[in-house]
Parts: sequence; C-alpha cells; structure tokens
Amino acid sequence: MDEPERFPWNAPQDQARAEVEACPNEAGPALETASPAPAVSPARWLDLRVWVRDVVVSVVIAAVVIIFLYQPVKVEGTSMMPWLTDQERIFVNKFVYRFGEIRQGDIVVFWFPLDSSKSYIKRVIGLPGDVVEIDRGTVIVNGKPIQEDYVPPQYRDHLIYKPVKVEPDSYYVLGDHRNASNDSRNWGTVERRLIYGKAVFVYWPPAKFGALP
Repeated sequence: MDEPERFPWNAPQDQARAEVEACPNEAGPALETASPAPAVSPARWLDLRVWVRDVVVSVVIAAVVIIFLYQPVKVEGTSMMPWLTDQERIFVNKFVYRFGEIRQGDIVVFWFPLDSSKSYIKRVIGLPGDVVEIDRGTVIVNGKPIQEDYVPPQYRDHLIYKPVKVEPDSYYVLGDHRNASNDSRNWGTVERRLIYGKAVFVYWPPAKFGALP
C-alpha cells in the first residue's frame, strides 16, 4: 500500500512564494514600496508664520490709520459741485490740523455753527484777519480778487456782498457751487474749534477715485 503524500507545514507559504518568484513582473510597480511624503521643513513653517504676522500687522495699522487719522464721510447735497457731488464718499484727514495751519483753498469739514449736530463741508476763502467781499461773483480778499479755477462760470452768483473782516481764530468759507450753497455769506464765519478735518480723497464712486485739489 502506498503511503499518503506528506506536506510540510509551510507548504502553502512556499507555494505562494514560488508563484510570486515565478512571475516577478506580474504585479508591476505595485510591488514597490511607496516613498513617504516629504515633511514640511521648519524653515517653510517659519516663512508662513512671518507672512501671517505681516498681514495681521498691516491690517491693524490700516485700521488705526482709518479710525484715528482718516474718517470716511458721505457728501450730502450739491454745494461743493463740481468737485464733490451728492452721495459721494470721501476721506477726511482729522490729524492734519493738529500740526499744520488751515490754508486758503482747503476743503474743510466742520460742525455747523448754528446746529452742532450737523456737519458741513466748504472751501476756506478768508483766514483770521482777512477782509472778504464779493462783487458780482468775484471774490475779493484784502482788496485783491482771488483766482478760483475750481468754480465754473455757471456756478457763480452775481450778487454783491459787503466787506467782512474775519474774526480771530475764525474762517470765512464758501461752497464751490455758489448758486446752491449755504455758507458764510448767510450765517457768518466758522470758529477754528468747529473745524475737525480736511477733505483729502474721494474713494467712491470709482470713476472719481483720487485726491481732492
């Protein structure tokens, strides 16, 4: 009688190994061990942290500048046409007059002398001590006509206003649209303490984006 065939305990493993060894290219690249993903270098993390820090600092500085130095203001009315029109948005520099002087031609924002809850925007014409008069649309300061290229002929009025001497620490202001402006011709000069900023920049609408003259 023939003896039964005997198999060693590791025969299945040997058989599987033999099949793999007999066809070494059958599985192809899948048999190769994948390389681990490269780790992010510490230098790259440092660069990222520096970039984030710079962005945060820039945002904080911009917020401080806007809050403490510049104030966004919406123009209401047509008294400063053609340079400023109704509903335009501008930036007002609230810091410039802390160290500098108010000059003739500046566009200033101030609290209305007859109602401190209202804010007006006009152009400075007369400084403290100046004598201002208007003769049929021509503004005369200290006996000399001033050149006002910012006032188109159709926006001038043709009335006569008697000479007015500007009080100390006060300013004579006019709107550029003389036919539609409520200004120093009607209610007098503006005290320095009521002026809180200088209009410097139009940021809306985009078509008028830019500095004011």
